[in-house]
Amino acid sequence: MELKVSSKSNPNMVAGALAGIIREGKEVCIQAIGAGAVNQAVKAIAIAGSFLVPDKISISCSPSFVDLAINGEERTAILFKILSSPIID
Repeated sequence: MELKVSSKSNPNMVAGALAGIIREGKEVCIQAIGAGAVNQAVKAIAIAGSFLVPDKISISCSPSFVDLAINGEERTAILFKILSSPIID
């Protein structure tokens, strides 16, 4: 699954969606274009990590560049692949 984040996205809302997808055991990526969107995405990843601590799930991310065609224009986005693993006591 892929979540698209903009500079106007609410990091808490994105974090909740991200945590829900992770809890379901699904793979998820976050796509962001521009500095503001990347900022909101990073905040959301950090918040989601705290949401998942009670479930004993740890997350990290692997960022990469991806080229997209939007309205006939080539744009470069940052794609954050979210990786999860159980927290072992």
